[in-house]
Amino acid sequence: MDQVRLTEWDNLEMPQWRRLVSAEETLARVKPLFPLFGITRVANVTGLDTIGIPVVMVNRPNSRALAVSQGKGVTLAAAKASAVMESIESWHAERCTHLSLRIGSYEDLRYALPVVDPDLLPATMDSVYSPHHQMLWAEGTNLRDGNSLWIPYEMVHTNYTLPLPTGHGCFQATSNGLASGNHWVEAVIHGLSEVIERDARTLWNLLPEEARDETRIDLETIADPTCRALLARFARAGVAVGVWDMTSDVGVPTFLARIVQADAGPGTTVRPATGYGSHLVPEIALSRALTEAAQSRLTFISGARDDMRRDEYDHFLAEEQQALWLNHIRLGATVRDFNQIRGWRGQSLRGDLVELRQRLAQVGIEDVVVVDLTRAEIGIPVVRVVVPGLEGVDHTTNYALGARARQVAGLV
Repeated sequence: MDQVRLTEWDNLEMPQWRRLVSAEETLARVKPLFPLFGITRVANVTGLDTIGIPVVMVNRPNSRALAVSQGKGVTLAAAKASAVMESIESWHAERCTHLSLRIGSYEDLRYALPVVDPDLLPATMDSVYSPHHQMLWAEGTNLRDGNSLWIPYEMVHTNYTLPLPTGHGCFQATSNGLASGNHWVEAVIHGLSEVIERDARTLWNLLPEEARDETRIDLETIADPTCRALLARFARAGVAVGVWDMTSDVGVPTFLARIVQADAGPGTTVRPATGYGSHLVPEIALSRALTEAAQSRLTFISGARDDMRRDEYDHFLAEEQQALWLNHIRLGATVRDFNQIRGWRGQSLRGDLVELRQRLAQVGIEDVVVVDLTRAEIGIPVVRVVVPGLEGVDHTTNYALGARARQVAGLV
């Protein structure tokens, strides 16, 4: 698969959704490679729900992690490309056979190699890490200076077959920052935006309830035609929507969208759902949050995802949960004007990446580590982005708060 030459786009205004090529072209390029990746099905599940926002699921039965990947978008082609590329990037992260790896403890390696400070990485409460713990390290590139920076392999790969590699159990093993694109820079932007989003989510969740309430967006102030069309689809399906501005001190617009069936009552079979989105362009960030909320709801409806537990169904289908979500959306104050959120009108992907790094630098975060997972024989740009100092994913009580989170929580 030939990569798009980014230099041809450096001085051109990017399309609205800031992709180098259309979703249709992306799909056409990767479809011949489906057998290589083990993709057996691309399923349009949009019709399983009444909302009508395109959602697609991709099956890869021999996955070494999740066998079902998901995608969403404002068009069916965009949803297909989203799901397919998620599946492809997971395949790459399960097969990091071309990476430079070292084994040793932090104390063993830090005098001979540039290694990341482990204290800056997201960890769990039951982490087995110590400076003398033997583990695998992978070589990445620090965008700050272009030099090598080694990070724990546990934060790079997604091959969760047993036995796990040496040193596992020290840091968060997730897909955070794993991304693909039509070009390496496009992939890095996708991965970096996700890492920034997860950091913002963790910090926002630690705010007092009153402070979170003050971030609610007045939906009537949203003028973007695409976002208004998405909101109209929810309204026609009888789905209540609430949106909160989760943007952190980094300054990259990040939103939470909560949805729940407005007429939900006893015996309802559709759970409330959430979606998140982060992007320099606020309208794109919001559209991502809204479409991801629709995707999350359809994940529950389809039942195809292999990480959905029965107790999650029982919990969210409870009548009191439905009422709680609906009241939170209907009764909350709408105090923030969407138009007051800092926008961005950069003219190139390289400009977007520079801006993202500058906003991180403004809060004292200089290092952005990129591990290139691209396979030369395939040619699809895939990367893992790790940003030392940003918070990880706080989806479980086992997450160990980092320095930024401890400060927000008043623990320092």
